Amino acid sequence: MPLAVTPADASLAGVQLPFDEQIAFFRGKLGNLIPTRTWRDVRHAAHDTGFMVAGAMKADLLADFAQVVETAIAEGKSLGWFREAFDAIVEEHGWSHTGGRDWRSRVIYQTNLFTSYAAGRLAQLRDPGLQKLAPYWMYLHNDSVQHPRPLHLSWHKLTLPADHPWFREHYPPNGWGCRCRVTAVSEAQARRDGGRFGEPPDDGINPRTGAPNGIDRGFAYMPGDTVTDQIRQTLLAKTEKLPAPIAAALARDLDAIPPEADAQ
Repeated sequence: MPLAVTPADASLAGVQLPFDEQIAFFRGKLGNLIPTRTWRDVRHAAHDTGFMVAGAMKADLLADFAQVVETAIAEGKSLGWFREAFDAIVEEHGWSHTGGRDWRSRVIYQTNLFTSYAAGRLAQLRDPGLQKLAPYWMYLHNDSVQHPRPLHLSWHKLTLPADHPWFREHYPPNGWGCRCRVTAVSEAQARRDGGRFGEPPDDGINPRTGAPNGIDRGFAYMPGDTVTDQIRQTLLAKTEKLPAPIAAALARDLDAIPPEADAQ
């Protein structure tokens, strides 16, 4: 199945290997830089179409952060590289940020990489051809072995139809630093891999956040949900500018169904 290999599949520890849908998602946000005082100023699906850094109010400060985050995603830069860029931006603009330097830089880096990965992955998972061959989604837990989130662990290998409403609030990442993911599977593949079918558990609502238990505040949404079609159209338009063999290969990846499947 010609679904593109994604960074979390290859190296869950860093999410540093970029892929086309991930890059297209993030670049689609760059025309809308949003000044904010706190992270609560931009919520849920608004992150699909705009870029913000909590507490960054000046346009030139935001633009510099957007540029280095874009480079980190598109070129697979490390957290160490990002921290050097972060330090330079803070010094140049005299930005007085909340939290320590290591914590603040990690939050900006990981949140943008993990959510752009999730959005790009969602665009792949929603490919009509792929959904014909693999109509189920399986939740895969990947938090720290030493400190797993109990509810995230309880969702491991939960297998539901791809359009099940549970994923509207449980599509990962489901919290700060969450590295869980979703993969597309056929029923046969899910059964071979130990998938757990049936209705998802009712874990209740956290009264402090209003989100399902196990979901951090601000994470009860599907990154990229509102821009899936735009991501796909961006990549299809890209094929018009590529050499014919490369364009044909990219178009086949976007179509997802291998030629032999069409004949069956």
